[in-house]
Amino acid sequence: MYIVLMAGGAGTRFWPRSREDKPKQLLKLFGERSMLQQTYDRIKGLTENEKILVITAESLQAEVIKQLPDLPVQNIIAEPFGRNTAPCVALAATVINKREQGKTAVMSVLPADHLVNDENAFRNTLTTAAKYAIESQTLITLGIKPSYPETGYGYIQRTDNLVEVDKHKIYAVKTFAEKPNLETADRFLKSGDFYWNAGIFIWTTKTILNAFERQMPDLYDELPGIAEKVDSDDMSAAILKVYSTIKGISIDYGIMESAEHVSVIEADFDWNDVGSWEAVYNLSEKDKNDNALSASPAITIDANNNFFYSENKKLFAAIDVQNIVLVETKDAILICKKDDSQRVKEVVDKLRLREMDKYI
Repeated sequence: MYIVLMAGGAGTRFWPRSREDKPKQLLKLFGERSMLQQTYDRIKGLTENEKILVITAESLQAEVIKQLPDLPVQNIIAEPFGRNTAPCVALAATVINKREQGKTAVMSVLPADHLVNDENAFRNTLTTAAKYAIESQTLITLGIKPSYPETGYGYIQRTDNLVEVDKHKIYAVKTFAEKPNLETADRFLKSGDFYWNAGIFIWTTKTILNAFERQMPDLYDELPGIAEKVDSDDMSAAILKVYSTIKGISIDYGIMESAEHVSVIEADFDWNDVGSWEAVYNLSEKDKNDNALSASPAITIDANNNFFYSENKKLFAAIDVQNIVLVETKDAILICKKDDSQRVKEVVDKLRLREMDKYI
């Protein structure tokens, strides 16, 4: 099995800690390992390091190489600029197909910045999905059983067409749904046939490349230009040429939502895409007043349900404040209501408009 880590995102919702040269996947949000390193730790051993690829931004390539020294350098592949996840997947499939000389290989594709608690269950699910991908030649995605009506995730609706493989439930997919409002999310939860879309995929190279040929022929027709330069000195130039002409689109829009044969494997592990400071708060240890101090010393008086972080471990003193996020770095301070932390990316947008690039 090949495993592809998608590590090119900007992570603007974690400003001011996340910056263009150090987005979310490269940050240490939980413990002493970055999100990328924790993702690598999670999949290490499922396959050889020679079959683990990281697709990242050109500007992040050096840092990714530094953070993952066990991987072959040629497996850390740079995109010259972001084109969303469909070109990322197509690039990885092309590289794998060339290295395997056209022989069918199974590949798992996953984001590099999610959190999974039960690593054994995660590995078992990927292994089972890989087995079924070879047997069925279908496109497979992971579905997380929802525990509450989350409005920040996409959803997958299954059919009743069930196959059991090694005690894992695999269903045919009925439809994909974008991030819903609260009323719709509550309806999805109560129906019992919807999953959270984790953005994790398993398929064979033959299956996914055939899907690109059918559904995204303009992109597919450009792939031979990359294939003939794989692992050569001209590979980066070939990728640049292709990426300069193609459109950006997600793998969900470009392939999954309109593909004929899509399956969802039910995941039985705790998962979180850690999409905001509020999510970090929810996953962090808290004091008796439900304040998450994130390694910063603090004195709190009648303060509850807050998240405090200082890059320099400065002392926080908080009096009579509730539901606040306060993040301090060497050159910026963020203060917002916890349930507004998804809007942090708006700050980054304003910084760009004002050409305050040193803070981005």
